[in-house]
Amino acid sequence: MSAPEAAGAAAEPGAGPRSERLRVVHTSTFRYSGPVLASYNEARMTPVSQPGQVVVSSRLDVHPHTWMHAYEDYWGTSVTGFEVLAPHESMVITAEHVVEVSPRLPVRSIVDWATLTSADVRDRFAEFLADTPTTAPPQEVLDLAREVVGDLAPAEAAEAVCLALRERMDYVPGVTTVHTPAAEAWAAQRGVCQDMAHLAVGALHGIGIPARYVSGYLHPVVDAEIGTTVSGESHAWVEWWVGEWVAYDPTNRVAAGEHHVALGRGRSYDDVPPLRGIYAGAETQELTVQVQITREA
Repeated sequence: MSAPEAAGAAAEPGAGPRSERLRVVHTSTFRYSGPVLASYNEARMTPVSQPGQVVVSSRLDVHPHTWMHAYEDYWGTSVTGFEVLAPHESMVITAEHVVEVSPRLPVRSIVDWATLTSADVRDRFAEFLADTPTTAPPQEVLDLAREVVGDLAPAEAAEAVCLALRERMDYVPGVTTVHTPAAEAWAAQRGVCQDMAHLAVGALHGIGIPARYVSGYLHPVVDAEIGTTVSGESHAWVEWWVGEWVAYDPTNRVAAGEHHVALGRGRSYDDVPPLRGIYAGAETQELTVQVQITREA
């Protein structure tokens, strides 16, 4: 998870929006205590082209593997299914992408609260208005969100809620896992980007704004020199719907923009894990994950 405030610096006065070309290399290495006889997996490690994000090139290598198949899941995330049927004591998954990322355009169509509470909107976005066990917020969070909203319009209210939650949460790695319920993270007042995103999604649902969880990467160095490779980690943020989907990074208190590379969206982390699978054989003895990000332009 990326360090807080990594992308919070503002552009220099007079500087116009600019796109970033980023090369991301994500390597996961599994080592087992003995032979694994068979392994069946799904990788969600491929970004998709969308407004503000163009995938220039992308590849996913698995060693060893015997079969691979790419498809798009229910939530629109690119998935690579693969299996390893030969005995093996290690597995290496390398995802490498070059992505052109641009600042997000201002929202052109903003709705009011009456539209958000209409039967049509609530039906259309039902899945992004209902909580999962991970995003269900405690009553204290719901009360805070309603207090913050006041007379604000939906677009301003959504950001205000995220800021209020972040002010009360300390960024502390290692105290939660990707499956920790938002309520537990809130009780501890500590967590990482997944916790901030889960809390924000649940709080926004509580005030009637459709919201979803986004997984991806964040370049951790503002204005990095071209050609410089830095160490990064996976990141999480949110999107809310107020006439259009708006991407926002509650951990860093900024709109998701040219430093963010989106991989997948869903109701919570459980819909977009980078890797999910089952295997028969020895236990995993060691897992190492490395993410390297290079600004190419």
